[in-house]
Amino acid sequence: MTTDLNTLLTALYVKIDDYLGRRTRPGRPPKLSDAELLTLAVAQVLLGVRSEARWLRFVPRALPGAFPYLPGQSGYNKRLRGALSLIKRLIRVLATDTDLWDDPVWIVDSTPVECARSRPTVRRSNLAGWAGYSYCASHSRFFWGLRLHLVCTPAGLPITWALADPKLDERQVLMAVLDHDPTLTATRLGLTIIADKGYASAELDRYLAERGATLLRPSYRNRAPRPGEHLLKPIRQLIESVNDTLKGQLDLELHGGRSIDGVGARIGQRLLALTAAIWHNRATGQPITRSLIAYDH
Repeated sequence: MTTDLNTLLTALYVKIDDYLGRRTRPGRPPKLSDAELLTLAVAQVLLGVRSEARWLRFVPRALPGAFPYLPGQSGYNKRLRGALSLIKRLIRVLATDTDLWDDPVWIVDSTPVECARSRPTVRRSNLAGWAGYSYCASHSRFFWGLRLHLVCTPAGLPITWALADPKLDERQVLMAVLDHDPTLTATRLGLTIIADKGYASAELDRYLAERGATLLRPSYRNRAPRPGEHLLKPIRQLIESVNDTLKGQLDLELHGGRSIDGVGARIGQRLLALTAAIWHNRATGQPITRSLIAYDH
C-alpha cells in the first residue's frame, strides 16, 4: 500500500463510514455525510489550509472527484462545530485500532493555545470566562487563551486530552481528565506516566498509586535526585516533539476558533489528523510513526 494523502483519506473514510454504519436519524440525509465531513476536515489540516473558505475553493483542484458535494463556508463551519463529540470518539476509535494503544508508558504535558492578542478582542470574545491570561515559561511570554493538556504514548498517539483555563493547576487537570474516563487506568496494570517537575505533588502520587500507576518526574534542584532520574530527560523531550508537530505542522495555535465549540472542534480536528496519520503509518509499516511528510502536499 502506498503512503500518500489519497490513500490515507480513502482508508480513513472507509474506517469512519464502517464505524458510523447506516444513518438512523429521521429526516433527509445531508448531502455531505459525517464520514465525508471528517475526512475533509483531516485533509484540510494535513494540507495546512487554515481558512475554511479558501479550503473549500481549493478542494476541487487538490482532490478532484473525492468529494462530489461541498457545502458553503458557513455550512461547513456549522457542521464541524457540531461534530466535536464525534471527533472525540473517532480519535479514540483510531487510537485503539493501533498496537500503540496498549503502550504501558504515557507522557503528559500542557501547552498554550493562544486565542487572542489585542485587548479589544479579549474583551468581546465569546471565550471570556473560559480562556484567560497566563505566562508560558517555555516561551517566555504571556498569552491569552487556553492550555491543551495532552496525554499520549512516547510515539505521539493521543490517549486523552482536555482544553482548560491556563491558570488551572496541571496536576488537578490531569486528575480530572482521568476521573472523566476511569477505564483508561483501570485496564492498564503497571502504567508509568512521565511528566516534568510541574507535576510534583504528593496528592497526585497517591491518586495514581491508588489506580496502579506510577508517576516519574524530575526532582527540584533543592532535593535529592531520584534513582534513574537522568534517564527521563530524553523521554520527556518526546512530548515537546509532539507539541512541535501540533504547532509547527498542524498549526495548533492558528486554529482561528472564536467560540467554545469552534475552538474545541478545531483543536480536535488537529488531534484527529495526527491520530489518523499515526494510525495509517502503523498500518502501512512506516519507519517513522509520526511523520506527516507524505501527506502535507
